[in-house]
Amino acid sequence: MTLRKFLAAFALSAVFFPIAAVQASEMIADGAFDKGGDRIWASGGVSLSREDGKLCASVPAGGEPWDRLMGVNDLNFIPDTVYHLSARLESSVPRSIPVFVQRNEDPWTAQASFTVEAEVAMKPFSADFRATEDKAAQVIFHLGGAASPWRLCLDMLSVREASADEGAQIETTPAPAAKSGIAVDLTPRVNQAGYFADGPKRATVVSDDQAPLPFRLLDASGLVAREGMTEPMGIDPTVEAGTQVADFSSFQTIGEGYRLVVGGKESPPFSIGRDVYGRLRIDALSWFYPQRSGMEIRAEIAGEGYARPAGHIGLRPNDGDTSVPCLSGEAAARLFGDWSCDYQLDVSGGWYDAGDHGKYVVNGGIAVAQLLGTFERGVTFGGGASPVLSDSLSRIPETGNGVPDLLDEARWQLEFLMRMMVPDGQPLAGMVHHKIHDTEWTGLPMLPHLDPKLRVLHRPSTAATLNLAAAAAQGARLFASYDAAFAQRLLEAAKKAWLAAAANPVLYAPQSDGGQGGGDYADDDITDETYWAAAELYITTGEAPYLVALKASPHWAGPVFSAVGAFDWRSTAGLGRLDLALYSRTLAEDDRAMIRDSVISAAREFQALQGREPFGQIYRPGNSRFDWGSNQLILQNMIVLSAAFDLTGQRSFLNAVRGSMDYLLGRNLMNLSYITGYGSVWAQNQHSRWYANQVDDSLPNPPVGSLAGGPNSALVDDVAKEKLQGCVPQACYVDDIMSWGTNEITINWNAPLVYIASFLADAR
Repeated sequence: MTLRKFLAAFALSAVFFPIAAVQASEMIADGAFDKGGDRIWASGGVSLSREDGKLCASVPAGGEPWDRLMGVNDLNFIPDTVYHLSARLESSVPRSIPVFVQRNEDPWTAQASFTVEAEVAMKPFSADFRATEDKAAQVIFHLGGAASPWRLCLDMLSVREASADEGAQIETTPAPAAKSGIAVDLTPRVNQAGYFADGPKRATVVSDDQAPLPFRLLDASGLVAREGMTEPMGIDPTVEAGTQVADFSSFQTIGEGYRLVVGGKESPPFSIGRDVYGRLRIDALSWFYPQRSGMEIRAEIAGEGYARPAGHIGLRPNDGDTSVPCLSGEAAARLFGDWSCDYQLDVSGGWYDAGDHGKYVVNGGIAVAQLLGTFERGVTFGGGASPVLSDSLSRIPETGNGVPDLLDEARWQLEFLMRMMVPDGQPLAGMVHHKIHDTEWTGLPMLPHLDPKLRVLHRPSTAATLNLAAAAAQGARLFASYDAAFAQRLLEAAKKAWLAAAANPVLYAPQSDGGQGGGDYADDDITDETYWAAAELYITTGEAPYLVALKASPHWAGPVFSAVGAFDWRSTAGLGRLDLALYSRTLAEDDRAMIRDSVISAAREFQALQGREPFGQIYRPGNSRFDWGSNQLILQNMIVLSAAFDLTGQRSFLNAVRGSMDYLLGRNLMNLSYITGYGSVWAQNQHSRWYANQVDDSLPNPPVGSLAGGPNSALVDDVAKEKLQGCVPQACYVDDIMSWGTNEITINWNAPLVYIASFLADAR
């Protein structure tokens, strides 16, 4: 649940204490907590009690930081006045607590933010800040996210005008600068690819100025096309600096070469038009062809630099994927106990997962599902004219075969997924092997056909089996009009996998492969995959057993969309929820209304979150730390907004998606487009063994339409550890081929890019 939902529900869910008169300069009525006159509230299950002159909060475990709140409302600040916040705190366990000074109401504009380090012993905390607006404000403590219940006690809480000495101190202290070499200057961060003429047009400035700044919009000839003033947005904790937003949405003149100027600093050029993402849809989808395993990549289709022989087709040096044994020996025993197999499978085809040569069913399942979802969305909501129906949409060898290119690309992966199924007559028949990859990691560069390592299958898993069930069931209904026999194969495989998973409900992938040549993709919660698979099978067949399974799921009526990421390979319940809302025709009307309402409600919460983000992205993780693959998590949240638009036709949802896309295309602290080939400056050294120009200039950079993973506050690779120490969240990124933690490309990151680019190209 998002912060907005909690704040909007104060009157119903918060715990209040009586209001008492406030002294002229002190804004907390009873900060000593000895008169019962404080105005502190709590929500999200936090309970408050007064103990020996302290206010103590009992905080339940779990949730995101903003899911458990304590705060005080209706503080009236005078703009440009310095205030002093102080308290004494003690905690049952050491905790880092985010504290925000922000507006009382939507869009919850932040004026200041701090991190309080609470310890077991009572410890003082103080901070000064300059008020930026006269709107009613609140001081709010984010308390969620702990692994177990805990307690925080406050004493001597105070918010007052700063003394002359304190005010002088803040005058000489500039706003924090972004770290890791990212300049904090007035250069406007814009969507370098362009804005829709009839859509939102916003840019972000990083500045320590407290007052609005003048901006000018220049046309290609350098003439002033529009002037305006920025809006201060306060300190953004993801950049640890002040921010302002320039909004020129009312300007709708189509053209190229526009630039925004603030304080003498000029943005990269951008366009304003009506077709902003039509080419990106093609490039992002065409990206999958050079990722194909088991197929020659032809120069006349992919481009001269991307041509290569087929990889892993049963030839030396690695014997390929046409007859692959199971992992055996000591490594298998350590990972899987007494499991083994005595068969070999042809698991050729499919897509290489990322920058290595592994193929993982749980990543491949969500990726192909989102390509199928792109097609289904275009068919259902594209008015019969969406290019997703085209047999010449992307650069693939199947163009012109009478089947839409999107389905052709999806079929390449679906065939592989079905090949990963355990054969009849074998133990665990119908289950699906979790993954196939090399027995040892290879170095860079390494073209697929030169890979010298042995390839092995890993033990089947329940999660992989349900991934196949879901993706195959979805594919069955979409291929029915183009290839009835293939559609039937898909449906039979989906049903078989469903039954096998039910018979083996806790066959989890191991937590660690010990560096055995591929990623873990461990997952010990398959309730979300079960819900997703049941949803797709029910939508396709309308059969009662799948509805029974849906209604028995903990995800049937509960929340499934998180601001940290609505869904990903590990958490797939949101995919089932969206498809039920968009495509189910056999649900009872009250059930369908409940599901649709849950999607629309989540989208509205995401809109509120976006309103608080100075860079416009629909994403705010716990403690403002960006997660691995943050760029694709932003896209997944955007897909929820796109579904709300399709369900309601409300343009505010469409414009929210448009505004969030700005971040990926340059409206970010890095002033960088994370999509190769788009904008003025873009990511071009993503982690890959065959798009490895940075280490071998005979090889290409990644193709246009490649999405970089994006900022990752967990510095997991050596390059990030060396170059990004102390980085603020939005700057925890480096365009280096060896930074696989911030800069990899993957099939399940490019698939939602295809979905959103197609949505934005079609939606009007």
